[in-house]
Amino acid sequence: MGATAIRRSLEGSGLRCTPQRYAVMAFLTECKRHPTAAEIFQAVNRANPRSSRATTYNNLRDLVQAGLVREVAVEGRAARFDARGARHHHFICDCCGNVEDVGWYDVPKPASGALGRRNLRECELIFRGLCTRCAPRRASR
Repeated sequence: MGATAIRRSLEGSGLRCTPQRYAVMAFLTECKRHPTAAEIFQAVNRANPRSSRATTYNNLRDLVQAGLVREVAVEGRAARFDARGARHHHFICDCCGNVEDVGWYDVPKPASGALGRRNLRECELIFRGLCTRCAPRRASR
């Protein structure tokens, strides 16, 4: 995603395109993995030492609330963040905590009433198990 596209996505979501918010979004769109908030802060701070930890965390919260970034909750570990726009699911390794993208497969929306009075906004599957690096290590024990 280029600079103009990032600005448009921020402004289209009702967020001001501040230098710090732009830096967080730019890092996430270029990042091939799912970094933690601390990793995002470190990367952004290397490029622009004027960005504080609180500003980075607040920008992450705003980006998640605006729907531009997804927060992937990893039980017992720091949450990870993902700005990949295409719909997809996640695989979380039980051993190392690595988060990987899993291609989207059409998951049917439950029929109305299937969830009671709940109003379903979205559905995401989280697969858990051992990643390709950890599975062979566990098998050799």
